[in-house]
Amino acid sequence: MRTQISLTASLMAWALGALLIVWGCFVVLGYKTGIHEADELTDGHLASVALLELAGHIAPSKVLPEVGGLPGHIDLKSHDYQRSMSVLVWDASGNILMRTGEAPLVPFSTNEGFETLQLGTPAVAWRAFSRWDGPAHTRRVMVLLNAVERDELAKDIAEQVTEPGFWLLPVVALALGLAIHRGLRPLYALSRDVDALDIHQPLPLHGPYLQHEFRAVVDSINTLAERYQAAVSRERELATELAHELRTPMASLALQARALRQATSPEEREQFLLQLERDALRAGQVLTNLLALARASRTEMVEAQQTVDLDQIARAEVAEFGQAALDSGHELALVSPGPFVLTGHAVLLGLVLRNLVENALSHTPPGTQIEVQLDPQARWLQVCDTAAQATSAPPEKPIEAGPSRALGLGSGHRVVEKIAAIHGAQFDRVTAPPGFTGCYRLTFTLSSAKPAESPRSPWA
Repeated sequence: MRTQISLTASLMAWALGALLIVWGCFVVLGYKTGIHEADELTDGHLASVALLELAGHIAPSKVLPEVGGLPGHIDLKSHDYQRSMSVLVWDASGNILMRTGEAPLVPFSTNEGFETLQLGTPAVAWRAFSRWDGPAHTRRVMVLLNAVERDELAKDIAEQVTEPGFWLLPVVALALGLAIHRGLRPLYALSRDVDALDIHQPLPLHGPYLQHEFRAVVDSINTLAERYQAAVSRERELATELAHELRTPMASLALQARALRQATSPEEREQFLLQLERDALRAGQVLTNLLALARASRTEMVEAQQTVDLDQIARAEVAEFGQAALDSGHELALVSPGPFVLTGHAVLLGLVLRNLVENALSHTPPGTQIEVQLDPQARWLQVCDTAAQATSAPPEKPIEAGPSRALGLGSGHRVVEKIAAIHGAQFDRVTAPPGFTGCYRLTFTLSSAKPAESPRSPWA
């Protein structure tokens, strides 16, 4: 069993995950930027001190005392960003003119600019900036700063830059959670309304769903509810009518069986047996139509429509009824100019033809001509008969009327109407073409049927 996942929790997890990634990138970038800017700051201080020293007058061989040794000035170094800098001044010959600070003595050289020196024993890294006083090269100043102090300053500045981000993350996460929960409030309301729907009598949703995405869902649910209600009403009505029609032959079967048991003559027994056969066929036809309706409903819901050739379906169905027509004394024919391609369910379309042909055979007397006519250009099929013009003499043995003839409901046509609705077609009784007296037509729409490349039917 799969565990249900909350949409709110899922959105929070994705949003906080994305926020954490972005926040982490900004924190790392801010920390690196703080380190870089702090290094630039200390280098700028070194250069500034060097320029100040070059601007002053330096007495020869002057060694200044350490700041910590000055009386009354122990607290001179009291600022967090203040660092101990060492200064060395040489003349052009390499003689020390001034020296102050903790840095070890640096060998004289003529280089200028920034460099990192390893001084002392054991060796310690010092960041240094050196510069001559001008083209005359009379004085050379070097300002040094312990690399450890420089790194500590850079780390302190970087931490100050990134520290607000650590406080900002939980605050943003809390605000984001509240915003997501508030934004999903209409979805919660829609979920409650959908959960409260009665599956047997679903009512349309009328809540104030202002969001466009929710309106689409609400419209779909309302449309589905309306279709469900209409389908249930039709099925209930049809089931009631068919149950009523089935009750009559079943009751008649019981009565005829009782009468058959009490029959005294062979003629009377034969008459009761014939009536039993009629009632049994009638009940079987009702059950067959019920199963056909159930099959049509299932096909509509679970099977996708495909491209089919109605001409091939008609040929197969007419061929199947050939022997039955011969036995009943009917003339059955198919008139089709060729392929009739459309989108639909082959099984259901075959069921339509089977019901129409079977009804025609059952409702018309022997000698009737029955034609299944197709017109791909006009997009219809029809079954016509010449019942009123039948002149053929009846056979020696009477042909018993089929179950549909006895069934006043016309349940076979109900099956055809339902299948026509599934295919977006229209089923009607139409004016018969010349030479025929009765005609039932199934007309397909442009979206369901495709014109075949064949000559137009003469009945259009």
